[in-house]
Amino acid sequence: MASEHENMLMSMSPSVLHPRDMTEAWTFKKLLDSDAVYVAGGTLLRTQWESGQAAMPKHLIDLSSIPGLKGIEKEEHSLAIGALTPLSECRKDEHIRLHCPMLVDAIRSIAAISVRNVATIGGNIVSRVGDCLPVFIVCQADFEWNTGLSPMTEDASEWTERLQAQLPKASHLLTRIHLPLFKTTEIVPRRFGAFHKVGRREAFTPSLITVALNGGLKADGTVGEIRVAAGGGQTIPHRLFAAEKLMKGQQINRELLAAVHQTIVDGYKPKPDPFATEAYRKKTAANLIVAELWKIAAGPSDEGRERDDP
Repeated sequence: MASEHENMLMSMSPSVLHPRDMTEAWTFKKLLDSDAVYVAGGTLLRTQWESGQAAMPKHLIDLSSIPGLKGIEKEEHSLAIGALTPLSECRKDEHIRLHCPMLVDAIRSIAAISVRNVATIGGNIVSRVGDCLPVFIVCQADFEWNTGLSPMTEDASEWTERLQAQLPKASHLLTRIHLPLFKTTEIVPRRFGAFHKVGRREAFTPSLITVALNGGLKADGTVGEIRVAAGGGQTIPHRLFAAEKLMKGQQINRELLAAVHQTIVDGYKPKPDPFATEAYRKKTAANLIVAELWKIAAGPSDEGRERDDP
């Protein structure tokens, strides 16, 4: 016979619903509302339940068997990434490694290999604080959602900015990420991009700070395009518009970088937690961004792009 403790755990376990398609999944969520959550890999959800950060729902809507939500396809001007594609598959994909190596850098900093084999790219996004989000923001990615009526596409930056003021529509189901393919042009002959994360320990830890940059330099060395985003911890990542405006059309030099540093310290609004002060997060974000800009101004390095962990 089951013990009293086992019976209690069984009574607490949520029921699992297995929708056959996206419409049925959306219908379940719409009917059950806050009593149900979408789940695929479930790695972050399990962590939140175990730590008491979130209550275990009455129902789980398992998305893992819904066709069309996994895989990576190269389109004419973008990469289409299914929301249920595991992080490890994204990190190894040849198209992502070629066209967006900073997304590879972001993924390799997330948890351990065993977790990345299960966790999905969509789960990292809808957590609202995932380490990949700054990359998608600066790369002008579009998020495609199933709203129950018709698909809706929203720019990653616009989505995260809206999250600063309101919660996302709970029933909306993320189905695909469209990641643009950036190319050099006569106007912007040199492109750059970078991602950096600072955690509480050396590896596989929740972030304190995450930053990402994406842009291009004109032939005369001035900044032609620039997007900068910062997040980390429980801070919803967002663009640093004031710093971008300051750099647009300017030569990267010491004077500009000093001004950019101060602008980031003044404008970045990290969410506090017990692990690091607001002042530390601001200064660290500014240091990471300015250091990367200094490397960009110095010109391409001979460092190899291939970095990997076991």
